[in-house]
Amino acid sequence: MPITHLPLNALRAFEAAARLGSMNAAATELGVTHGAVSRHVKALEERFGLPLFERHPRAIVPTREGAQLASELAEAFDRMQIAVSRVQPGPLTLSCSSTVMMRWLIPRLEKFKRANQTIELRLNVNYDNVDFIREEISLAIRTSIYRAPAGAVAETLIHEEIGPVCHPDYADRLGLSKPEDLLRARILGSATRPQAWTDWAAALGRPELQMTPNEVYAHFYLVIQAAACGLGLALAPRLLVDDEIRSGHLVAPLGFVAGPYELQLWIADHLRGRVDVRTTANWIRAEMRAM
Repeated sequence: MPITHLPLNALRAFEAAARLGSMNAAATELGVTHGAVSRHVKALEERFGLPLFERHPRAIVPTREGAQLASELAEAFDRMQIAVSRVQPGPLTLSCSSTVMMRWLIPRLEKFKRANQTIELRLNVNYDNVDFIREEISLAIRTSIYRAPAGAVAETLIHEEIGPVCHPDYADRLGLSKPEDLLRARILGSATRPQAWTDWAAALGRPELQMTPNEVYAHFYLVIQAAACGLGLALAPRLLVDDEIRSGHLVAPLGFVAGPYELQLWIADHLRGRVDVRTTANWIRAEMRAM
């Protein structure tokens, strides 16, 4: 089939549906209707004379031929995206969790912008896995809970230190000075890291301490804010609370211990040579070291 006759829109729709396991999800990603994706897939199946998906009530699964086609198309579309980004670079995009963004990045962003006025920096809020090519991400800050995807290089920024934090008055009222005292405290948890208290007890060498949260918040920034308002004791990485401890809004009555995770910087491999990417990566490294 000559390349000029390739049904690129149909191939794109099929690849997205195969990757996402859903025509609805593919339609959302591509900004079209479910019917458009379905018609594209049907047209390809008629053209090839074979089924590309097994249709199930709640999912679609590529056939053997469909899986092979989807894999090679995904690689081809990624190469196309990389080629275009090299000819027409987009803005530098930094991805990190909402908590890291609110409590660490944004308070330092004015300093970065003042020193790097020519860099156009776009922020992406995400704490989970990320597709550097399809989502056009240049850099990401992540914990080592997650593994860097193919096409990204990971390096360690800092080893996380974790510890219980609360309002100073709350610590004084309960007399918090040793791990056993926490059993009298109201324990606050975060849904994004439900094992945080277990990790801390293990890192402290006291795995027998069963710190079951009395209340769970959806994000780290919410549980930290709750602790700062005197609602109980939160378990937090030092990076996220250091500024508030210095200002006296929070205290860490038992200090911090080395946790099981690292904070990493992920860099898109195909963008590593860009001056703005190197400059921003160096700034992040320096700011982390300064802490």
